[in-house]
Amino acid sequence: MKLHVYDHCPFCVKARAIFGLKEVPVELVVMLNDDVAPPERMVGRKVAPILEHEDRFTPESMDIVALIDAMGDPRVLAGATNPAVGSWIAEGSGSLYRLAITRWASAPLPEFATADARAFFTRKKEALIGPFEDRLAETAALVEVTNAHLASLEPLLRSPEAVNGDLSEDDIHLFAHLRAMSIVAGVAYPAKVDAYRRRMSERTKVPLHDDIAT
Repeated sequence: MKLHVYDHCPFCVKARAIFGLKEVPVELVVMLNDDVAPPERMVGRKVAPILEHEDRFTPESMDIVALIDAMGDPRVLAGATNPAVGSWIAEGSGSLYRLAITRWASAPLPEFATADARAFFTRKKEALIGPFEDRLAETAALVEVTNAHLASLEPLLRSPEAVNGDLSEDDIHLFAHLRAMSIVAGVAYPAKVDAYRRRMSERTKVPLHDDIAT
């Protein structure tokens, strides 16, 4: 199996995570951000992730998660979900992505291996969130909001092994959110949150971006 991804992409992290949790081998193929031909050839549009398996192409992260989790017994995402976790993610997404997108744009990531790929990403994302210079100027305020929001996650975390005690789809979504956050320097992770994101990184085999955070 091959999984076509962008390294920064939270949706791609969701798809990558299930392979690690299920211990299913997969070849990662990182696409250049401006190379629209491969995804259009596979699924008819520029999208990631895309799973290539047995001459079939499956887009959409949670469809991939469901497909891989159903391979063999037992399923690993068998636990119950908690609506409060989804609400926490939704409430923090706005400030997170204003922080993360600007940093991905300058990070040493393989999807930005060419100047054209990096410029393509910048144009697309500035059309969504405005000039990066303006967003970077908001860093201190956005980090303060993010740190306060992280404090409210700690009571929801039942174990570093799984947010609700047993692995569920909540862990796929929450780890993707926290992994996106790891590109941002100055974030203060409460002890339980830090333990969780590090343990999930180990279990999913998706490295955090702490070492390149800015």
